[in-house]
Amino acid sequence: RDRDFHMSETVFEQALRARTAEMLGACTTCGKCVEICPVTGPAGIGAAAPKAVMAGVLDIVRFGEGPRAAQAWAKGCALTGDCIEACPEGVNPRFLLAMARVALKRGTVDLRERRKTGIENFRLVADGVKVLSSMQLSDDELARLGHKVEGRLSSGSTAKDGERPDFVFYTGCNVLKTPHIALYALDIMDALGVTYKVMGGPNHCCGVIQLRTGDTEVSGRQATSSVDRLAEGKTGVISWCPSCHVQFTETTIPTVEKMRGARPFEMTPFMLFLKPRLEALRPLLTRPVPMRVALHRNRGIRGVTEAGVELLRMVPGVELVDLGQPDVGLVGTTLKALPEYKRGLHLAELQAAEAAGVDALVVTYHVEYREFCAHERDWPFRVVNILEIVGASMGLHHDDDFKRLKIMQDADAIVADCRDMLGHYGVDPAKARAMVVEAMLAEQPLPLRGAH
Repeated sequence: RDRDFHMSETVFEQALRARTAEMLGACTTCGKCVEICPVTGPAGIGAAAPKAVMAGVLDIVRFGEGPRAAQAWAKGCALTGDCIEACPEGVNPRFLLAMARVALKRGTVDLRERRKTGIENFRLVADGVKVLSSMQLSDDELARLGHKVEGRLSSGSTAKDGERPDFVFYTGCNVLKTPHIALYALDIMDALGVTYKVMGGPNHCCGVIQLRTGDTEVSGRQATSSVDRLAEGKTGVISWCPSCHVQFTETTIPTVEKMRGARPFEMTPFMLFLKPRLEALRPLLTRPVPMRVALHRNRGIRGVTEAGVELLRMVPGVELVDLGQPDVGLVGTTLKALPEYKRGLHLAELQAAEAAGVDALVVTYHVEYREFCAHERDWPFRVVNILEIVGASMGLHHDDDFKRLKIMQDADAIVADCRDMLGHYGVDPAKARAMVVEAMLAEQPLPLRGAH
């Protein structure tokens, strides 16, 4: 170990350790979580017995090391969440697997190196968000999303001066790379008469980047600071990003509650926020959208896909078909540890969409959108976000510059196209190309097929 952990841990870390210890004590290593997990095969746990795998995970959390099969399962976890429902003891195995990954990092990588990696990864996200949003958004749109315009920080709030908004709408960071999605979400809340304050971006980081490096101190400090800022809504927080949602609801908020004796707020995913308001939304869906569509499914947060299905079926003109594809993972990035498996899933879904003759493959989250949208170039259907279809029926429109730029598949052409916008926001085109645009094009788990 690179430090005397228990002697130097923060209050947040102490509370996190106490929560973890409670789950370790409750787990009976029955193995039901391992049995039901959809990625044990792709993760490579082999023929190891489920009970032994889970016992090994507990060893990793306690001691920083464990058998190969347990390590493989922890590293390959895609956060699908089936394990949570399967546990008869009310333990959250998904949380314990996250703590196992933290322990593995602590046991193999020096704290200084882990902290350096966390800072570098955070800067990559911050740079990506800043540059890609600058390439697509006007001053007014940036202000609407609560970001700095001409040196001033917009409130991003629709509440009257001096009043608390109904909700804080927490975007997370990366949806701002595909900002048209977030703008549609704001439009829908406006139409429903909900007041909100927009928060997100690197200034309100959830801490998951630092947690992934095993740096619980910085992760806790960042996340706790964000929790304190987010506690402005009268009713709670609406989240967009699923990774941020899981980080807050399974790691940060319960730990803050243990520290302070009170839960700071409840956090609700945007699609589940919409679900009880669908009947209020129905009269606003006035324009037919004659499309045969398939919905890419995400089961990591229960109810999100079901709400999406119900929403699409409300849109006049939409015909929804089920492609019958596996529903694995929380979001695209959580399958990163299993690249071949992920590519296979993507290819099978594209092939199924083609065979079904759909007009569009519809995705909910921004991550899948970034990964799938350029395939529109090569397949006989569009790739759209679910809120684009809702927006079309409501008579709303936002340009989707991200997909237009990514389909170019040429970093120089993309920078040239956005040169005026980059100049307006004082972003150096050469740095934008090197730091962000090339990464944008490289974010393509399944390569595009054929030459353009």
